[in-house]
Order: sequence, then C-alpha cells, then structure tokens
Amino acid sequence: MIAMDKVVKRYKDVIALDHFSFQAGENEIIGLLGPNGCGKTTAINCMLSLLKFDQGTIEIFGEPANPNNNRTKRRIGIVPQELAIFEKLNVVENIDFYCGLYVTNKAERKQLVDEAIAFVGLEKYRKFVPKQLSGGLKRRLNIACGIAHKPEVLFLDEPTVAVDAQSRNFILEGVKKMKEQGTTVIYTTHYLEEAEDLCDSFVIMDNGRNVANGTLDELQKSISTTESVTVKFITEDDTLVTRLKQIPHVNQVSKTQDKYNIQFDKHHNNLANLIRFIEDNSLTYTEIASEQPSLSSIFLELTGKELRD
Repeated sequence: MIAMDKVVKRYKDVIALDHFSFQAGENEIIGLLGPNGCGKTTAINCMLSLLKFDQGTIEIFGEPANPNNNRTKRRIGIVPQELAIFEKLNVVENIDFYCGLYVTNKAERKQLVDEAIAFVGLEKYRKFVPKQLSGGLKRRLNIACGIAHKPEVLFLDEPTVAVDAQSRNFILEGVKKMKEQGTTVIYTTHYLEEAEDLCDSFVIMDNGRNVANGTLDELQKSISTTESVTVKFITEDDTLVTRLKQIPHVNQVSKTQDKYNIQFDKHHNNLANLIRFIEDNSLTYTEIASEQPSLSSIFLELTGKELRD
C-alpha cells in the first residue's frame, strides 16, 4: 500500500529524514513510534505529498507519490493530532464538508456521513456544534471527518491524546473494526501500552532513521534483554542488589520500594537460576513474576530514551 525507500528530507542544515524506509501492507495496523522530533510528522507529510523530499522514492498504491493525483487522495484518510473541525458547523455539517472533498454525489455522501456518525457513536449529537461537545466527543468527530469517505489507508496521529477512558476505548475498538473492514492504518501514539495492544507491527524511528521494525515478537528477539523478573522478598539486606547481579546472564537489577526487577539476557534457564539463587541464600519471597520485554522496554533499549523525551 505504501513503500518509502531511503527517503531524505533536509531543512537547511537539519536532516529530518535520514534515508528513512517504511512499508505498509494491506489490512494491517502499523505503529509508527518515536520520541518527539524524531521525524514522524515529516515522514507522514512526505507520504501524503504535502512535503517535497530530497532523495529516495515513495510509492502509494504502486504509483509514485504525486500531490496532483486526486484518484490516490480519494483512497487516503488523515486524522491529525490537532482538531481539524469547524467551530461554526455542527457534527453533520463538519463530516459532510470533509466527505464532500472526495464524494460529489449528495445521496451517496449522505449515506457515508450517516455511517461515519454511527461508527464513532455520535448519533445523539448530530446537530451539536463543537463547543457543545466534550473533548472525547470532539476526538470522535475528528475521526469521523477523516474516515467518512472510506479510505483504504488511514493515518491516525495521536487520536486518543487527552481523552476520557470511555472515548479512548471507543476509539481503539473503532480502529480494530476498521482493520477488520480492510483498512490499513498507520498509527502514531505516545501510549506504548496502547500501541502494543492495537498494532500488528511497529516502525521505531529516532533522529530521522528507521531504528527497528517488525512484530512485537521480532522486536523482542532483536534486543539483548529477553526476560524481566520481578520479586518481592521478605528477607533482604543492603547487599542483595549486588548479589543478584552475580546470577548468570543478569543484565541489570533495580529496586522500587520493596520489589526487585531483574533483567536477563538471551538464555532459557533464567527463572530456574534465580530460584536456585533464592534457595541457596535462604531468602523468602511473597511474589515472583516473569514477563517478556514490553514495547516500552524495547523502545528504551533501542533509542536510549523514553518515548516522551
């Protein structure tokens, strides 16, 4: 659906995209992730032909990206992070305006607008203007404006930022439903737990580059840490952190209140080695839990920074 190959975008002396490559197949949700200023917005704007780039190639639906190709634009939707709605138009009028950019037939457009309203759950608010809507409902309206013309590829930029839990769940379920209906979604978010639950694969950006890409399983295999174990001890002393670090294949040990987090490298008997250490040292514990690296820990290892840095 989308193929970027070694794209370079410069702003004078600043390289916003540094030989960045990206691919999106049919009917998948791809998390485009990276810290602030990493080049995500620039990459999206290049895909949308809103920016010219200096090197590389971009193809949309197998054709070179072209700002004058209205046939291609009809197949793409964009929901920006900033609300793109008209304050003096009501819900129906806002959606109808954006849908009208692609669909000229009034009868067809009316049906599409009604379907978009139902999809985001705004049936009770058809005649409301934006100032009468809560923040979460405005986000839903923003999404309806971007999907009413039924795009095959949809860019969703931080669609759940600053919304209530109910609207967040409604939006996320809606994104899953769009995938079920055949839409390819490029999804950006600072909520890594949300991305981990929602996305089929990920592209992690930093400094304009593609740092890593793949499914969660593939990303987990690409980093040194393969397992994280949390233990709550009853018996402990000041030397316990140092002694835990001596267990084979331990990368890092940290303590938060009364719990110890132990990160292991690539090995298959990590938990057994920890249990043996506990028994040999006559330690008593009340909790022990093992988990594979989360998307957050993968991101931190690959980029060296938190997502909101």
